[in-house]
Amino acid sequence: MSAYLSYQLPVKRLTDTAKLPDKANLFDAGLDLYSDEKEVVRLAPGERKLFCTGISVAIPKGFVGLIWPRSGHAVKKGLDTMAGVIDAPYRGEVKVLLVNHSNEYQYYSTGDKIAQMLIQVIPDFTAIEVETLDETS
Repeated sequence: MSAYLSYQLPVKRLTDTAKLPDKANLFDAGLDLYSDEKEVVRLAPGERKLFCTGISVAIPKGFVGLIWPRSGHAVKKGLDTMAGVIDAPYRGEVKVLLVNHSNEYQYYSTGDKIAQMLIQVIPDFTAIEVETLDETS
């Protein structure tokens, strides 16, 4: 038997064209993030670009937002994300860094899905100095 927990994520639209993050299916792990670029963006082979989403979020303390590639885009189009940590105190615009590992140009318009954000629990750790560490096999 598993427990299903549901939370709300406060999201602020920064533009009139911004789309709220959502899920295609109820039990999907990530919230889809959408491009809010004002023009069609061409992503050349090997190029990376920072995309605006037009939203800011209020991730609760003790959680983190992790930006991940959309599985279909990674497999079919060779797209990946970079720089994908949204800390709980951050209230600026969520942006997505995409890199095109394929040999083809990719094109994105306002409202296109570009990545997904997973919200995960993060325990609070403090680094402490020690003389030795446990051995591993």
